[in-house]
Amino acid sequence: MKLIIAIINSYRLDEVRDALTGAGVSGLTVTEVKGYGRQKGQTEIYRGAEYHTTFVPKLKLELVVPDGLAPVAAEAIRASANAGQIGDGKIFVLDVAQALRIRTGERDDDAL
Repeated sequence: MKLIIAIINSYRLDEVRDALTGAGVSGLTVTEVKGYGRQKGQTEIYRGAEYHTTFVPKLKLELVVPDGLAPVAAEAIRASANAGQIGDGKIFVLDVAQALRIRTGERDDDAL
């Protein structure tokens, strides 16, 4: 099994979710996060005052998939989150040693 962690722009979530559903992914977790990288922050206006923030709001997606589905899911995220601009995001794929469904006790691929 593989854990896929993707950092994407929030306005791309619907496209990414639709692409993952089409690729056969049955679920994911979404978390609002902030970070910085090559985007170098952004300038915002609050109550008429302009200020610069170094942390940019993003979404963090986490999903665990069977080994064979990982390349397809990662490519689905890449293609649907790509706007061709700095700050489109990153995808990380990690090994998962074990998965366990709390309700039924199913393990590994059956727990997904």
